[in-house]
Amino acid sequence: MLDVVIVGAGVAGLSAGISLRRAGHVVRIYERSDMDNEVGAAINVPPNATRFLTRWGLDPKASGFVKAGPVHFQDPVTMEITSTLSHADNEEFYDADLWYAHRVDLHNSLKRIATDPAGPGVPVTIHPNSWVVGYNPELPAVHLQDGDEIECDLVVGADGIHSIAAETVLGRKNPAVAPLLHNCCYRFLIPAEVLEKDSETKFWNEDADGLIRLFPDNKTNRRLVSYPCRKNTIHNFVGIFYDEDMKDVSSEDYQADVDKAQVIEKFAGFHPSLLAIINKATEIKRWPLLYRAPLPTWRKGKMVITGDAAHPMLPHQGQGGAMGLEDGLALGVVFAGVSDNSDLEKRLELFEKIRRNRASAIQILSNVGTDQSSLVEKDLLEFVAADDIPKNPQENLAFNFGYDVVNEAIKIMEEYDPSSHLPHDFFEDDSFDMTHVNGELSKMSGLGFIKVETCINIDTE
Repeated sequence: MLDVVIVGAGVAGLSAGISLRRAGHVVRIYERSDMDNEVGAAINVPPNATRFLTRWGLDPKASGFVKAGPVHFQDPVTMEITSTLSHADNEEFYDADLWYAHRVDLHNSLKRIATDPAGPGVPVTIHPNSWVVGYNPELPAVHLQDGDEIECDLVVGADGIHSIAAETVLGRKNPAVAPLLHNCCYRFLIPAEVLEKDSETKFWNEDADGLIRLFPDNKTNRRLVSYPCRKNTIHNFVGIFYDEDMKDVSSEDYQADVDKAQVIEKFAGFHPSLLAIINKATEIKRWPLLYRAPLPTWRKGKMVITGDAAHPMLPHQGQGGAMGLEDGLALGVVFAGVSDNSDLEKRLELFEKIRRNRASAIQILSNVGTDQSSLVEKDLLEFVAADDIPKNPQENLAFNFGYDVVNEAIKIMEEYDPSSHLPHDFFEDDSFDMTHVNGELSKMSGLGFIKVETCINIDTE
């Protein structure tokens, strides 16, 4: 049994905590916030994450998640539907659905699973208001702002895009930079009941169950995206664009308020109905979109980084949270049943082998929309074989959704240690037997993808 310290109680930190708890270890999470007032907009919970969250006991419907319906690509000027992408077959092809969640709802669900005394293993302990200001990867240990030093067997740095842990691993500063295509977004939530009260905006609620609307203006690099969350009672909006005034911004302020008139001006020329909907927003936040190139390594000594600390990404693929979850799952498989730290650094090397190419590829793809992967094809070649690079939205979603991180991690660990296996209660679904995966591996390609012939149907009018 290892004593594990995780820094950061976001999606990546909590996922690592759940996974390492179920792998048989004692986990402490140190979080700088008080965790009493979680903020955020909506988040995608895609099949590559959902198939494991449900096996940890998360009930998407009970948590307020909304099951994804169709995707409408619409002309932002005329609102004409130019193409439709269906998610109806996700369960059949990927063994899970795509869900839309309020970030707070997902966070609360993960926190519950991590700390529930009734769950397998030792419940995760979370220490709020604990600001980690330094790391010792060799001991290992973390240093708190109050002067305390916390020693352990393994440190997991999940401290976000402005990660001190990443700087420690790299031995240098590694600032995030603004991307060239889209460097800013507006985020806001509008209750469905607010739109329903106005005859000019009530149409937005019609057939809106799980509907995602995407209004791309590629000529001006502007996009408006919307989908529902919290049992379809709230519509989440993201307005993405390029702002010349923010080209040199290197820090994120998720609490920057924006005047509604500024947002309407930024999307001038879009259909009047869209501007009328934006006008219903009461609180709009401006988020600089920041990017870091894939890192050469995620580990140093007895320390590893995960989530945004290792691979911050733009929102275009909706995979940021899922990548943090995949990191956590892989850590649980890599350290399943380990009783001492004698080969800890070798196991971290294997963890990086499992995760770095996959997360780096998604990181690069996230610089563009699912309809623009050709723009980053050259950058992907370092991490993905040319034949496996997605060429269109259907292939892009299959690339994202079809990856099974647990089977891929088990394959790598069985090569290292043939006796390696997960505890019987790592997952709550008895039919998902991860102690022997030879049959499952027959469905996988060398990259760890479930092989399917047809994953997504797309109709173009």
